[in-house]
Amino acid sequence: MSVEELKEIISRAEELHSKFEKLFVRLYDPSITNNLELLREEVSKVYALSEEKFSVASQMYKKALILGGELENLAREIQKDEHQMKFRIEEILTILNQGIESFSSKTRIKLSLQRLLQFYRVYDYSLNQSLQRLSAEVEGLVFISEKEKKPPAVIVEHVKKIDELEENFNKLRLLTSHLYIHPSWVYKVEDALREWHTKGLLWVEVRNIEQLTKIPRAQISEILEGLSLIGVVDKRKRGGEIVYKLRGFGEG
Repeated sequence: MSVEELKEIISRAEELHSKFEKLFVRLYDPSITNNLELLREEVSKVYALSEEKFSVASQMYKKALILGGELENLAREIQKDEHQMKFRIEEILTILNQGIESFSSKTRIKLSLQRLLQFYRVYDYSLNQSLQRLSAEVEGLVFISEKEKKPPAVIVEHVKKIDELEENFNKLRLLTSHLYIHPSWVYKVEDALREWHTKGLLWVEVRNIEQLTKIPRAQISEILEGLSLIGVVDKRKRGGEIVYKLRGFGEG
């Protein structure tokens, strides 16, 4: 993950918020708020955009979490603001969708809309401030990266560790998936390794296992990578290819 990726997400968040501001202002228009059918249509549009904004804010927080510090704090505030806004729009949309004929429903809609409009002023100010500060923090990191021609070492190491954990997690997830969906494939891969070992081939390529099992090569690689993480097989690079052996078979 690079600082540039976070910068792109912030730009997307700013773009969506600008669009959101233009759409939300329509909820102040009496010609819309006095027509409950029109109001429901407009609130539905605002809610759909709010969901997208919350999704982008969550992506932003995930990226900022890797970098830590003030970036993480600001991204957390943005995600919290977006979640609160989404919840408040959800509240009035639920009432609108339940039926709008009774006097009590119309009263609840009016009160809910007032709360939403009041919250919007605080939300809009807070979000714009956080986005501006976050953008400035990221620009500072970009400047440092360009000046030094590389990111700060602490960020590089942090990112590498996170990326490695994520990669290993995905490998284990794929192995678990195979154990659930194709358990026989996992046993066939182990048996194929054992058979090649007994034939004198200590380090086995994926294509060798494919010959014996007829399992697709990509799935064999996924199984072997997962087995290597849990200590069933060893692996190494040889001639540009990754080769595997069952742990405990032979040396070197």
